[in-house]
Amino acid sequence: MSYKILTINPGSTSTKVGFFEGDELKFSVNVSHDASKLAEFGGISEQLPYRKEIILQELEKAGVDLSSVDAFVGRGGGLLAVEGGTYKVGDVLLDHARRGANGIQHPAQLGSQLANEFATQFNKPAFVVNPPDTDELILEARMTGIKGVYRNVHLHALNLKETAIRHSNLNGKKYEDCNYIVCHIGGGISISAHRQGKMIDGNDIVGGEGPMAPTRCGSIPAAEMIRYAFDHPDKKETLALTTKAGGFVSHLGTSDALDVFNRAEAGDKDAKLIWDTMTYQIVKYIGAMSTVLHGKVDGILLGGGMVHNKKLVADITEACSWIAPVTAYPGEFELEAMAAGAIRVLDGEEQAKEYTGVPRWTPDSI
Repeated sequence: MSYKILTINPGSTSTKVGFFEGDELKFSVNVSHDASKLAEFGGISEQLPYRKEIILQELEKAGVDLSSVDAFVGRGGGLLAVEGGTYKVGDVLLDHARRGANGIQHPAQLGSQLANEFATQFNKPAFVVNPPDTDELILEARMTGIKGVYRNVHLHALNLKETAIRHSNLNGKKYEDCNYIVCHIGGGISISAHRQGKMIDGNDIVGGEGPMAPTRCGSIPAAEMIRYAFDHPDKKETLALTTKAGGFVSHLGTSDALDVFNRAEAGDKDAKLIWDTMTYQIVKYIGAMSTVLHGKVDGILLGGGMVHNKKLVADITEACSWIAPVTAYPGEFELEAMAAGAIRVLDGEEQAKEYTGVPRWTPDSI
């Protein structure tokens, strides 16, 4: 059966919407929101009526009949750590999304809320798929050298897992039977190890781990970061280095990766050093993930906006192809991933999970 699915992916100043019939994207739009208008709202969840109205206007223009939709899927956000999969939007999930139970305020919180608004109106199911707080770390990946301090994981889980699933399908294999190193290389950079369908390790892109990225500092020696914090007492500014003001922004004053690359190619020594450092660190983390998988790697998969850069892909391939074949999937499959997750449930291929609000892991689990 060719199910009709509406997917909703809220971002900082826009909301991406996709209408699917089966796996075919029939209509998509990136709805822009006026930044000054968004600033009028006290919190993320208060933007819900405004964003919903703008989305409805665009869908009406496109002639999308919402009453024909079989399921509505929103980007997950604000949730506590969960195992990967497709989750039904229920009361507990909505409560956590509204208040940002994970302590991170991000527009992705609106995804499940918007999906629920439409689903309730038309008496259809609402889902989230592989939310940002997907956590399948093995225990060894979670531990640190400080008692009581543990690694969390925040990755581009939705795109990482969908890239691995698609690659498996294209090669006549099942994701659950394969081992991959999967990278998302964009404004943030996620590098993850997938072992037989589970994302067992990866860098925390919110916590300041991994390679330097356009807006993120990446991993910093602990003592140096502590000294920096002592010398820069503004906590918000220091924390911003991990998600907004680090990386290219800190060194070069821009988050525009294409601009940095072009400057490097034109002979700008500073830009070249920073670009080459980012590439070096990506390769270094790919190598680390290969050891996590004991060298049994079926493929290294590259996704995200920067993967459109052929030189970056060539440099990574040159450094890492001895580990496993490198395959590039430029851009992202986020809307497609959300639709695919819903279809797997509607087809009975996968059972929808219940979000209980109990985190997948706590220190008491040890």
